[in-house]
Formats: sequence, structure tokens, C-alpha cells
Amino acid sequence: MERLTGLDAGFLYMETPALHMHTLKIAVLDPAPGVDELPIEWVREQIGQRLHLLPPFTRRLVELPGRFHHPVWIEDPDFDIRDHVRSQTVPSPGTQREMDEVIAEIASRPLDRRRPLWEMYLLEGLEDGRIAVLVKIHHAAADGVAASALLANVMTTIAEASTSVAPPAAPRRTEPVPTTRQLLLDAFFDHVRQFFRLPALLLRTVRNLVALIRRRRASDVRLPRPMLDTPRTSFNGALTPRRSFATTSLRLDAVKRVKEAFGVTVNDVVLAVAGGALRAYLEERGELPSRSLVAGVPVSSDQPGDVARLGGNKVSNLFTTLATDREDPRQRLAAIHEVTAEAKVQQNLLGVELMQDWVQYTPPGPYAFAVRQFSDRGLADQIPPAINVVVSNVPGPRQPLFVGGAQLRHIYSVGPILEGIGLNLTFWSYVDSLDVGVIACRDAVPDPHRITDLLRAALDELLALADAAQAAAETEAGAG
Repeated sequence: MERLTGLDAGFLYMETPALHMHTLKIAVLDPAPGVDELPIEWVREQIGQRLHLLPPFTRRLVELPGRFHHPVWIEDPDFDIRDHVRSQTVPSPGTQREMDEVIAEIASRPLDRRRPLWEMYLLEGLEDGRIAVLVKIHHAAADGVAASALLANVMTTIAEASTSVAPPAAPRRTEPVPTTRQLLLDAFFDHVRQFFRLPALLLRTVRNLVALIRRRRASDVRLPRPMLDTPRTSFNGALTPRRSFATTSLRLDAVKRVKEAFGVTVNDVVLAVAGGALRAYLEERGELPSRSLVAGVPVSSDQPGDVARLGGNKVSNLFTTLATDREDPRQRLAAIHEVTAEAKVQQNLLGVELMQDWVQYTPPGPYAFAVRQFSDRGLADQIPPAINVVVSNVPGPRQPLFVGGAQLRHIYSVGPILEGIGLNLTFWSYVDSLDVGVIACRDAVPDPHRITDLLRAALDELLALADAAQAAAETEAGAG
């Protein structure tokens, strides 16, 4: 029995019939030589043999009576892999758009909390014989870093199985559902421990806030304020359960050329590409606001050298501008670079783990009730959104991966959308590609493929400026 942290449990409390707190990982594979398909039973067998390396896959939730504390994980005594690993055929002709539509339908359904909070779909019928594997896992079970480690374990398993004898299945631990007495006693003593940790947390919070205030007073860079500086767009309102989804791939070398030409970071270029695409998208619809869109950027609090996590969340959020009020792409990139750099400094002063420590004290019942009322009453249509869009940038594997003898070509990933924040863009680098997943509320963004088209155009625009700047610099150097 393991209690969820306040941060992990918060993703459960946030969930409503319209707000689904799962994440998606999609691996697109070339067919292995001489192999037309991956049998679903074989896939289940391979996953089953590595369940000991996939802890969230066999754990299910147990809620406390009266929500006296955060829920606990237990090893599911009724676990059946057939409930989780399934196959689905993509409609003909099996292009990327048809695949995206199937994924949108799967994303529109919440996970069953009576079972471990994940599903895997083998998507068959793609053009050129390609195969896609979709993993849908609740944010309470794993964030992006942990989900990446889990996915790597699955890939390694199937890759090993294509060249060697599959490892024997490890014995799986099971445990009975804890009694009410056990749950309440454990929760009581945990509350006592948290109470004695509170003074140190208060002291650290005051110190960090003083340092942050001093920095803000001294800095010339103005950071966007959630809600106060956030304009409203058509994708900033109350959610419905329906999702739309789109994928595309950008050239990673092009992103790096822009980075080198203008002396910024890869993340700055990603944000500028997102800003350029969303500016063009809103202009086309006649709803470009005079104020810049504000983005929330998830930031991992894992430290270099930490042991790879296979579950849980260690994440905070950084708020920055997308500079959509700037028409010039170069000025937009410069503004994003300046604001994001300052936002990182201020976030470090506040402490990336401070929010995680405070949400440990979140009262489950009132929090879940407030979120449900906010959603049911459609208050996101009346209250300014905290931010406009979530933009994630995840560095992925640099070496090609193989799954069951099939080469992994692309990895698409996306997190959830939230009430008032009905658009999420996730960039995931893999070898020489920057794969992008876009998820939205279907009623607000019926076809996010228009956004993915504009992402490519925004990168091309920046690349042309970078190449021109590089050519000018070389000419000047030659003349000198």
C-alpha cells in the first residue's frame, strides 16, 4: 500500500466528466522485415513478462472513507492484462489523419478507476504497413518523465524478444484490499507527520517569497501574470468531453539552426514556432487579441543523476509569453527568449518543488467538489483563463529504437487539456525529428490539423530568417 502524493492525487481531484486527466504516448513503427502484423496476444505476453518493470500497470486506487486523506495504490488482486491491451483498426485508407481521428475518439473516454489507470491500443491498418501503439495513462500514475521510462521498458522488452528468448515472467506481488481501519489509521498518522513538517515549510516559503519579490523589483523584464494578462480566445472556455487530435513532425536540425543563428535555446524556438502558428490561426479566424497569448510550460523538478522514475509526478509550471502580439518572427523569438529566461530565474528562486510540497495539504473532498462545481456550472466561460495554452517540450531518445524488430519512426505525446485551457501542444524530439501532438476540445478546435500545418509554416519562416542572418554574417566576415 502506497499513498499518493498531494500532487499525484490532485490530478484525480481535477477530473470531471468533461475533463480527462490522462496523457497519451503514440509510437509509430515501420513493419519488421517479413512481418505483416504484431499479434495482439503476443503483445500482451510481452507486456505481461515485464510487469515488474511497469509498476503503475498493476496498481489500482483505493479511496479513503469520507476522503479523509489522499487515496492509496495497491497491487490489484484482480488484474487482467486483457482489460488493458487491445487492438483497433484504423479506417481506410489509413493515413495519419485517420489515425489521429481514432486517437481522438480514444482520448475522449475517461479511464476506469476500478482498474489500474492505463490502456494500450495496437492501431492496425495504417498505410504502408505501419503500426502504431497508443499508451493512455492517467496523470496521477505518471508524468511525462515517468511515462517515458515506462515506454522505454516496453520497447526494450519487445526489441529483446525479436532477437533472443523472452525473459520468464517475474512473479507478481498481490495484496488484499486494506480494511477501513487500516486506511484510517495510516491516514491519521500521516496527517500527524505532515503537521510537524508544516513549520519548516512555512519558513522556507517566506524566505523564497522574499527572494522572489526582491528579484521582481530589480528586474526590467515583465512576466505575464496568469488571469490578469491572459486574453480570451475561442479555445479558452468550458470543456466538453469530446477531443480532437492531430500530429505532425518538424525537422529537428532546422530548429537547431534557428537556435544557433539567434543565440537562443531549443525551447525558445519551440515556443516561437507555437506562437507563430497560433497567431496565424487566430488571424485567420479574425480573433487575434491585442495582448499576447500566455503559455504554461511544464518543467520537471527531477535532478540530473536522479534514478529513473517509473511513476508519480515531479513537475511544476513556468508561465511565459508566446509574443503573439509581435508580427515580426524575429522580434517574437527575442521577446520569448527574454521573458522565458527571466521566468526560469524567478521559478528557481521560488523553488520548483514548493508547489509540490504545499499541495500535499490539499483537502481531497473540498478540492474535488470545487472542481466539479466549476466544471458543471461552465464557469470557465465567465472567468478569465489562467493561461491560454499548454506547450511542452520533451527531449527524447537520440538513437533509433526498435520494437519487435520494427523500427520506431515517430513518438507523439500529449498531456491533458483543462477547464478554460482547451489546447495542448507537446513537442517530443526523437533522433532527427521533432514530433508534435496537438489535443484540443473538439467543440472549440474541430480540426487541429490546421494548427499543425501552421507550425510547419512558422518554423520555415524562422529558418529562412536564420539562414539569411547566417549568410549576412558570413558575407560580413568575408568582407572584413
